[in-house]
Amino acid sequence: MNNMTEKEMSIYDHIGELRKRLIFVVVFFFFAMVGSFFLAEPTIIFLQQADEAKELTMNAFRLTDPIKIYMQFAFIIAFIITSPLILFQLWAFISPGLYERERKVTLSYIPISVGLFLTGLSFSYFILFPFVVNFMGRLAERLDIQQVIGINEYFQFLLQLTLPFGFLFQLPVVIMFLTRLGIVTPMFLVEVRKYAYFVLLVIGGLITPPELLSHLMVTIPLLGLYEISIIVSRGAYRKAKQAELLHENENKLK
Repeated sequence: MNNMTEKEMSIYDHIGELRKRLIFVVVFFFFAMVGSFFLAEPTIIFLQQADEAKELTMNAFRLTDPIKIYMQFAFIIAFIITSPLILFQLWAFISPGLYERERKVTLSYIPISVGLFLTGLSFSYFILFPFVVNFMGRLAERLDIQQVIGINEYFQFLLQLTLPFGFLFQLPVVIMFLTRLGIVTPMFLVEVRKYAYFVLLVIGGLITPPELLSHLMVTIPLLGLYEISIIVSRGAYRKAKQAELLHENENKLK
C-alpha cells in the first residue's frame, strides 16, 4: 500500500513539475510574441526585397491578408525565439533519469539543434526557394500565362518550403538524443532504412513542385541526413554503453 502511495505521489510530482515547466514556457512565449510584433514587419519587408520577390508584383486579394501574414510571422518568430527554452525545459525534465555524463552531453544538443534548424532554413531559402520560383516563372512564360501573385499565397508557399527543412535538418540531433535515451538504436535505423527512404521521398514530393530536378534537390539532402543520423546514432550508442558500463563499475566500487 505504501509503495502504491509513493508511486502515485511520484507520478503527481512529475505531472506537477511538467505543468510548472509548461507554464514557464507559455509565459516566455507570450513575452516573445510581444517582442516579435516589432520584428515581424522588418522581416516581411526584407523578404519582399529579395531578388525573387522584386520581380513579382504582390497583390492582396482580401482585406485580411496583410494582418494574417503579419500574425503568422509574429508567431513563427516568437516560436523560434522560444525554441531553445522549450528544448532546455524538456532536457531539464528528463535529465534526472540520465547519468551525469549524459546530462552534460545531451545539454549540448540544444545549441546544435537550433543551429541545424537555422541551417535548414538557410538551405531552403537561399538555394531551393530561388530555384523553384525561377522554374515556376519560366514555366508560366512557356505557357503564356500572366502571373498575378497574391502576397498571402507567396508567403504561404515560402513557409511551406522553408519551415519543413528547418525541422527535417534536426533529424541527426533528434536521433542522437533518442539513442542516448535508449529509445532508438543504430541497428533499428539500418533495419528500417528502406521504409525511411520511402517516407522521405514522399515528404520531398509534398514540399516541392512536380519536377524531377527540384525533387532531387530536396530528396538527396534528406537521404543524406538519414545516413548521417545512422552514423551519429552509432557514436551515441557506443558512448551510451560506455557511460552505462562506467556507472556500473562505479557502483561496484562503492
